[in-house]
Formats: sequence, C-alpha cells, structure tokens
Amino acid sequence: MRLRFTKMQGAGNDFVVIDATKQPFALTPEQMRRLGDRRFGVGCDQILVIEPGTEAGADFRYRIFNNTGDEVEHCGNGARCFVRYVVDAGLTDKREVVVDTMNRRLRLQLQDDGRVTVDMGAPVFDHAALPFDASGLTPRYVNGFELWPVQGVELAVLSMGNPHAVQRVDDVETAPVATLGPAIEHDARFARRVNAGFVQVLARDRIALRVFERDAGETLACGTGACAAVVAGIRLGWLDAAVEVQTRGGQLRIEWAGGASPVRMTGPATRVFDGEITL
Repeated sequence: MRLRFTKMQGAGNDFVVIDATKQPFALTPEQMRRLGDRRFGVGCDQILVIEPGTEAGADFRYRIFNNTGDEVEHCGNGARCFVRYVVDAGLTDKREVVVDTMNRRLRLQLQDDGRVTVDMGAPVFDHAALPFDASGLTPRYVNGFELWPVQGVELAVLSMGNPHAVQRVDDVETAPVATLGPAIEHDARFARRVNAGFVQVLARDRIALRVFERDAGETLACGTGACAAVVAGIRLGWLDAAVEVQTRGGQLRIEWAGGASPVRMTGPATRVFDGEITL
C-alpha cells in the first residue's frame, strides 16, 4: 500500500503524522515499525494519527504509536505538531482545538507567533495510575513530597497521562542517561515501564532536561517529560510556577499553579516535509 504522510518535529522530537479523518487507520504493527525505522523507512520517535472526534465536544481523536508499533497514552510535543498540522492542512479553521487521547482530553491553542500552547491536564500522583509499586520502600520527604529510592537514585514519580520518574542531577551533560535511563525504564516496580527524566536546576525559573523515553530511548525533547520535571520540581520546592525548560532540541515553557490545576506547555511545532511511502 502507498501511504501519504507528513514529517514534523517539535523541539527536535520528530513524528510521522497520518491523516485518518477520511479513511480508517489500518497499519499493522509491522508496517508501523518499518515506517518508524530510520534506515529502512521514514524514521521518527513516534507516529501520530489524526482521527475524527468520537465524543461530544471533541474536534479530533489523537492517537500515538511508538516506532515499535505499540500504542501509548500521551505525547506533549506531538500534541503541538497535531494542532499545527490540522490547521495547516485545512482540517479546521479553529485556533483552539479539543482532542481526545487514550486517557484524557487536551486543549491545543495555536499562538500568533507560531508556537502552540497545550493544556496538558492535571498531574496525577496516585501510584496506581503509573503504575508504581512502592512496597518495601521508604521515601525521603522534601517539602512534603516523596523521593523514592530506586536503582540507587531518588525518584519523584507521577503521571502526565503517561508514567514518569524524575531525578535531579548536578549536570545533565554528564548524567548517565544511556545506562541509568533504560535501567529505570525497565525496573520491575514500574509494571508498564516508565519515562526516566534527568533534570538540572539552573535557577528557580529555568532547568535543563534529558529524558529516556519508553521504547524510543533518549529523544531530543519530551513534552510530557518536561511537564513532569517541572511539576516534580515545584512540589519539591525547587522551582517557581513558570519555568523555561532547555532540552537538547529546543526550549519549552511549562506553567503549573499547583493542586488540581492543569499544566500548560508552550513550544514550537514545525512541518518538515510531506511524502509517500510504499509499505
């Protein structure tokens, strides 16, 4: 079959976007693995699928697949590319769209400067939501928030619609992301695995971040990872309510007022090229 697609990137996190608003999405996991392969296919961190909204109040349904073909819950950088795509492709004339993901509803707003702001919803701290098994562990409390001893480091755990484990490091450039990242991802206490974040606090309104993502490995940016890192830093008393996050692929702005307030993320979304591939 021949498949039309658009390649997009948000702060270096790259995606293959597929418009499934007029015909059902029908790729097999094998075809998705080939599509995501950087040598034998197009190559991407994740595949984003745009489908018609099925629930009241939703403009679209937003589905995310890792380049292994596994469907996952959430991708913040992908959400920004999603709204940039639907506006540029003429699928909507709205500047703000509402989309349903696997487990939450998002509001995506295209700004006048071309950046996109995403209402990421409220963070979730319930261990069952990740899930995270804390049995037998004794946390250290900082500012009333738990740091859990896992894999020889202290982790703040939370969900942004997908699971995150965040640790503070002195220098993200020398942090053992390539070795400790997969060890945390596959630790048995995270039954569905976890995204491992490494955060360096530069100031109360600025951090540097690297994230080792489930299935994808380290990416140039991770939107939900940036949200999780800032939320954890605010809960731990390290950060203020608005933070600039420097990733290897670009800069994101994360804002959170605390409690049940939604996390807001603003950052770039860029169309790279359109193409066709035979799968």
